[in-house]
Amino acid sequence: MSVSNNVKVACCQLAPKIGDLAHNRRICERAIRHAAQQGARVVVLPELVQSGYLFHDLAEALAHAEALDGPTLQLWQALALELDIVIVGGFCEQLDQQRVANSAALVDSSGLRVVYRKAHLWDGEHAIFTPGSEAPPVVETAVGRIGVMICYDIEFPEWVRLPALAGAELICVPVNWPDGPRPAIERPNEVVRVQANASVNRVFIAACDRHGQERGMNWVQGSVIVDADGYPVAGPAEAAGEQILVATLRLGEARNKYISRHNHLHQDRRPELYRAGGLLEQVANG
Repeated sequence: MSVSNNVKVACCQLAPKIGDLAHNRRICERAIRHAAQQGARVVVLPELVQSGYLFHDLAEALAHAEALDGPTLQLWQALALELDIVIVGGFCEQLDQQRVANSAALVDSSGLRVVYRKAHLWDGEHAIFTPGSEAPPVVETAVGRIGVMICYDIEFPEWVRLPALAGAELICVPVNWPDGPRPAIERPNEVVRVQANASVNRVFIAACDRHGQERGMNWVQGSVIVDADGYPVAGPAEAAGEQILVATLRLGEARNKYISRHNHLHQDRRPELYRAGGLLEQVANG
């Protein structure tokens, strides 16, 4: 049952090593335990933290992919049971002998609850990963209703709206945000998009980035936890290396979609106008 009590949520900004699966499991376990010691009931890990990100090709990804019964998900399930927490983390999922997915698992004390496969692939991911085709799931947990998506997915407002309409109170987003140029006074666009999506849906969002240079790539290191009004309550931890951000969230607030006495973010929607050609048809018909 979803509750309105305060819930501590943690984002563990880590530096996985590509292809070093044992190392990656070790740093995940250390961070998860540290977050739980700080009272976190939900722990979010980066995108592809199980394997690393910048694979040379599909063959390399296949060599480091894991099935759902692999050691990483087994470890996360054991920790979730021991610590009575929810864990959301990214992994390279072996779909079959020729295909992998950029996936995220949500586990809790009862075991593996859901696996989400990234639907919107970024840049070179198209040559490696098979995209998912299922909407972001929303899972009823002991601490609240949690949605899951991955990195580039959150840049599509239509995609974020789906778990919001399905009742998500918190959306957990494992990310790997490549660093790039921006004006010195501006925060990363990736963080701005998280804030915007939280605000227009009145939903909490926890986006967990990574750090550590990988094959010449640097990262934003912008892990952030945002409230239902779109304001950061922890982070962004830009260029700060390894971080464990912890914020206390009153998830029940995400159920209130009123932004004024007469405006409700969901009830004010007019989907009949949003369909392709809807407005054009109105104009044509006078």
